[in-house]
Amino acid sequence: MQIKLSNLEKTALFYDAIMHVLGYKKVLEIENVVIGYGIDVNDMFEIKQANTTSLLSASVHIAFNAYTKAQVGLFYKTALLHGGKCNGKPGFRKEYAEHCYAVFVIDLNGHNIEAVFCKPL
Repeated sequence: MQIKLSNLEKTALFYDAIMHVLGYKKVLEIENVVIGYGIDVNDMFEIKQANTTSLLSASVHIAFNAYTKAQVGLFYKTALLHGGKCNGKPGFRKEYAEHCYAVFVIDLNGHNIEAVFCKPL
């Protein structure tokens, strides 16, 4: 998955921080063009600098897997410290399932970014 942003350099600081909380690292970087986060290059999330041939992405909702409730909470705190805005505090989301705990933040480009932990049944 890839989203195109207005300011890659500024937004990278936000994503560097929140992706680290979830256990992802930079697996690809082409300076001023694109950054990929993941476990490895075969499965990554990319942020890309928009330009005249690669237009800004419309607002999207992206959910990332978390492994504990504590990780969801740390994701939230880290996102807010790096300029994100609350779009739903950490808590159980019964609209998903009674055992799912999630948080929602708006990133620096208006995208709804979620971290979700679902307890095994």
